[in-house]
Amino acid sequence: MATTLLHLLRHADAGDATRWPGSDDLRPLSGEGLAQAERLAAHLASIGFECDAVLTSPRVRAVQTAEPVAEALGLRVIVDLRLGEGLSVQGLDALLHGAGDPRSPILVGHDPDFSDLLTTLVGAVDISMKKGALARLEARRPFVPGGARLRWLLPPDALRPR
Repeated sequence: MATTLLHLLRHADAGDATRWPGSDDLRPLSGEGLAQAERLAAHLASIGFECDAVLTSPRVRAVQTAEPVAEALGLRVIVDLRLGEGLSVQGLDALLHGAGDPRSPILVGHDPDFSDLLTTLVGAVDISMKKGALARLEARRPFVPGGARLRWLLPPDALRPR
């Protein structure tokens, strides 16, 4: 199978989970998180970033991160429950197959799931994804532990407010 450019986007800042009174699934982005998502969307559009799918966890903060990015790239957001439940390397292949086997998807999700998945895919000891970080990996499918190459990891503080 051809090389996949896989993008992992951890949802942007959603404030302190212990201060949110409702269901964690409904916790929204903070003002800072909304700004992070908008800055990332504007940055990706400005550099001519190309992808062919945006898949997100159903949790509100992930959807709110995915929406401006998808809009800036002219794509629609696809919600997939598996992105809200933790994702194994094998589950990643199944998720992408169910989405039509995109060759350059953005997946929007949570931690520790995404840091663990990133670490496993590249065969590293520990890679931490900050809230709002975007990683690009290059790999052949089926995915295997240690079989991906980390091309870049863009932390949210690398993008200056406009």
